[in-house]
Amino acid sequence: MDIEIEDIAHGLSRVARWNGQTSGDWSFSVAQHCMLVEELLSHVVSDNVITRELRLLALIHDAPEYVIGDMISPFKNALGIDYRKFESKLDEAINIRFGLPAKITPETKKIIKAADRASAWLEATQLAGFSKSEADKFFGKQKAKTMRMKIEALRPCEAKSLFIERFSELLQE
Repeated sequence: MDIEIEDIAHGLSRVARWNGQTSGDWSFSVAQHCMLVEELLSHVVSDNVITRELRLLALIHDAPEYVIGDMISPFKNALGIDYRKFESKLDEAINIRFGLPAKITPETKKIIKAADRASAWLEATQLAGFSKSEADKFFGKQKAKTMRMKIEALRPCEAKSLFIERFSELLQE
């Protein structure tokens, strides 16, 4: 139970997506990515499906990375099952700490993963130098509404503050 949202926000705001290989003065942080995934839920499912719990789960979907950092999926797969098992246990502990289900349903995982891919598409095309066709190949073709969104990397202290603020708003709903 020694898991605090401030520690998660602090760590995630300093973990760079794309190994920091992005344009701009700042790396696009995992904290920003998580906030974007939560925002993109409405782009991948109808609003009547989106609950406070789903928003919280989306916001903290990469929370284990405050401890273990951000690794691309092929590398995680190469490390093997022990890595995935550790990541899963950490994810469960974080969820329990904040009153969320330890195990996420396959449907919820699918929704969050769709928003995660939409976020990766935006990050790839706007920050990591991918063409739209390259991003389509890796992350799937996105809806026009998603493709029109604009993102930019924030300073770590801003990302941390916004992450904590959004988490607090969702807890109070």
